[in-house]
Amino acid sequence: MLTAPFPIPRSIGLAVAFGLVTALATPLFAQEAPQPPVVQSEMPEPSAPAVSTEAAPTLPAETMPSETPSAENIAPAQAKPAATAPLATPQPPAAQQPASAETVSEPPHTQTDYSPWGMYLAAHWVVKLVMVSLAFASFVTWTVLVFKMIELAIARARARRSVKTIHAAQSLESASAQLSKQTDPAAFMAQAALIEYRRSDPAIAAAGPDGVKERTRSVLDRVEIQAGSRIRRGTGLLATIGATAPFVGLFGTVWGIMNSFIGIAETKTTNLAVVAPGIAEALLATAIGLVAAIPAVVIYNHFTREIAAYRQSLGDAAAGVERLLSRDLDFRHLPKEA
Repeated sequence: MLTAPFPIPRSIGLAVAFGLVTALATPLFAQEAPQPPVVQSEMPEPSAPAVSTEAAPTLPAETMPSETPSAENIAPAQAKPAATAPLATPQPPAAQQPASAETVSEPPHTQTDYSPWGMYLAAHWVVKLVMVSLAFASFVTWTVLVFKMIELAIARARARRSVKTIHAAQSLESASAQLSKQTDPAAFMAQAALIEYRRSDPAIAAAGPDGVKERTRSVLDRVEIQAGSRIRRGTGLLATIGATAPFVGLFGTVWGIMNSFIGIAETKTTNLAVVAPGIAEALLATAIGLVAAIPAVVIYNHFTREIAAYRQSLGDAAAGVERLLSRDLDFRHLPKEA
């Protein structure tokens, strides 16, 4: 059996063999090591290369291989990127974020009640004053309507009754006696004509009947004019309201629309929610003006016809009194029967 000239211990031989195998296998493992992924927007933390859990055997210093690791062996360790946390996209502060195109200013009108009363409460004080004045004018219109209807009904009934009595009387004295308890203008005509006839009685024989007829006609005309003026009281208010109420309402409308445009200028927006309430309040003033004016015109025209009919009744009464006076004057010259 042959033997080596320099016997080598078994432990040293095993260590040298293990070191040679490790030096030869390291480049192979380095070539198959995975490359780190390319980071796009967010770089995930790369996983550390797997490390073998087996501890390498410690060799004596004199038995360590003389070769130094090559650049290929340390390349993976040098190329290992540093672990970085994901980058968050910076957000602008809330104060610097641009305002949306749909963002509008707070409308000046905050009321939620759009009924006529709610719009009145939210209106400008000038528009409120216009509305109150028009409401008062409307109240006056309906008050005059009720009052004049009652007054005209009573006056026409009395006039018809007095005219009927005058036409049925045989003399002025009998007609005046029958109407002595009446206070209407027709009854006063009969009494005034009788008074004038008695005053002129001494001069009739010398001056004739023409003078007494002329004076009686003057008295009757004045009574008729005074009665017509008295019955027309209140209708002038109806004419004034019917003529001026639309213009007063228009003034409130113009003022309200002007305030609406001022609100647009102050809020710097043309949103309909800003403009519509003010325009609605302005149009409410016009509506109240028309509500006050239209009935006033209709009622005024109605009373004009009723007053004309009443004055016609007074004219009939005056004509009847003149006929009675003329009849008494004619019978005056007839000879008295023995």
